[in-house]
Amino acid sequence: MGASAEANYPTKPVRIVVGFSAGGTTDIVARIMAKELTTALGQSFVVDNKPGAGSNIATDMVAAAPPDGYTLLFVAVTSAINQTLYPKVKFDLNRDFEAVALGAKVPNILVVNPSVPAKNVKEFIDWARANEGKISYASSGSGTSIHMAGEMFKVRTGLKTQHIPYKGSAPAVTDLIGNQVQFMFDNMPASWPHVQAGKLKALAVTTKTRSPSAPDLPTMEESGVKPFDVSSWFGLIAPKGTPKDIVDKLNKAMNAAFDKPEVKEAYAKLGAVAEKNTPQDFSKFIAAEVKNWAPIVKASGATVD
Repeated sequence: MGASAEANYPTKPVRIVVGFSAGGTTDIVARIMAKELTTALGQSFVVDNKPGAGSNIATDMVAAAPPDGYTLLFVAVTSAINQTLYPKVKFDLNRDFEAVALGAKVPNILVVNPSVPAKNVKEFIDWARANEGKISYASSGSGTSIHMAGEMFKVRTGLKTQHIPYKGSAPAVTDLIGNQVQFMFDNMPASWPHVQAGKLKALAVTTKTRSPSAPDLPTMEESGVKPFDVSSWFGLIAPKGTPKDIVDKLNKAMNAAFDKPEVKEAYAKLGAVAEKNTPQDFSKFIAAEVKNWAPIVKASGATVD
């Protein structure tokens, strides 16, 4: 692609590959951004869902795509976890991709069945210690940020609890409400309506700062579990070698979208937050996430061939 072609980018529809099924948080955020990029850059940005192998199929596909800006990946925290979880993983997020922009962070929240006699995290830890061997926690699947938040909690507190993986957040939440499992670190959008309805009890948010959607809910670190900073994050990356002009143009359009009232409203419904960032910022963030999750994955003993 020559300089003039890069200056006119995009001149045809752009595919944004998502490694998860339609309807999940990654897909929702990707579609919000695809709509904004379509408006800003004058060509269709089309989301293409390619689920499988914890998003590795989609990641491998985009890593091998031409670096021309027409095949992009909407990456999630799962890919940073997968670098350690899958010993045979082919891709390297820093080696094989150009970071474009961090699109959103969605906090996880510690939710418990209402029958659990704890009003805060300290009381929950005390109760869990007194009932060690009798309680379990749910996740949306092995290797997800929901699972690994639970493992981080175990590492930080020394608690011994059983992990019960489910095929998605919805069935996990159903069993949590039914008290088949006692707690979970769920994505905020999935569990918050149940908290508001009184079917679950929220004890803390997993990010370093409180969520604007639940300002009265303390952080895990405020609750005494340190360090603890977990969020489901999503962003745009491109195959390695994608021209800087294209990366910068996409980054500028995404950052501009964060200021739009309709995007702010859509994000608020998800409990999502976004800050303007550069490709360099996002690249450093991805590298830090891969590094930060590695010891938690190893401590969990989880592995996928």
